[in-house]
Amino acid sequence: MDLDLRLVRYFVTVADELHFGRAAAKLFISQPALSKQIRKLETDVDGPLFVRDSRHVALTPRGERFLHLARQLLATADQMLREPAPHHLRIAHIFELDTSRVVADAFLAAHPGVQLVQSQMDSARQLTALLEDHLDVAIIRVTAAMKAAHPAGWRHTLLRLEPFWLVGRPGDPRRAAVSVHERPLEVFADAPGTALYNVHGRYVRSLEQHTGLALRWLGNPGTFDTCHAAVSRANDSAYLLEFDSYARRYADRGVPVHRPQELQPVYPWSLAWRDGEPPEAVEAFLAIARETAARHRWEHPERADAAPLWAPPEDLAMAAGQ
Repeated sequence: MDLDLRLVRYFVTVADELHFGRAAAKLFISQPALSKQIRKLETDVDGPLFVRDSRHVALTPRGERFLHLARQLLATADQMLREPAPHHLRIAHIFELDTSRVVADAFLAAHPGVQLVQSQMDSARQLTALLEDHLDVAIIRVTAAMKAAHPAGWRHTLLRLEPFWLVGRPGDPRRAAVSVHERPLEVFADAPGTALYNVHGRYVRSLEQHTGLALRWLGNPGTFDTCHAAVSRANDSAYLLEFDSYARRYADRGVPVHRPQELQPVYPWSLAWRDGEPPEAVEAFLAIARETAARHRWEHPERADAAPLWAPPEDLAMAAGQ
């Protein structure tokens, strides 16, 4: 039997989404056509890969094993088809947050002969792309769930503890620090139970559970200008919990920003790369990233007096073990 790589790609997409409708949209085919192709693949491999009912899709035990092999097969096929490109490096950014962009600028300044191919994707998609050899380096929040799902094939090390600020409303008085209990707290993130709930959302949920605060979840518009417009239009009194990357841009536009008094939440960004001897360009990028982190003191963020650093316990445990 000749295994059809197109059907294998369809299978992996359905396995990633666990939803035939979303997978079909991603593949730009109709849902009935996708279902038919998956049934054909199951016939070819002589066994069911998915359990389906009217509401749920799940992998069978055979499907779980097949998924691991399918990813390896597709990565090998992509590698065989792609021309060698020793002078390019593939990375991705998460919206307009600046950690990866600062490192990218420093890398290009030191290595102008390397072509940097840049995309945009969240932490989970970056890890998948890294393992499937679509990215060379990822700058992401690494979670215990990621480690459990992908226990081998990649390495990571802490790069930055990015602090969060409390962004006020235009016209608020300027103060160095404010209490997280003084006003309602908002956050641009997708809430639990929504289709786009992601790694960032899980961080925010962990913060809610730790503090006992009920944050207002505003969804994730992504771009700074959209976030700034929402804050500028607001007619109530609240603080916005915001990454340092964006908080400084609010300050540049005259919106007051403050340190939180009770605790200093920090978001752990890590460098991730595939196992094995890194190519020359990857090794150079990792070195520049570490130099940049040391120069900016990224592992030692500023905070209000006596405010302890906070991150989810799983993040701190992984950081300590790196």
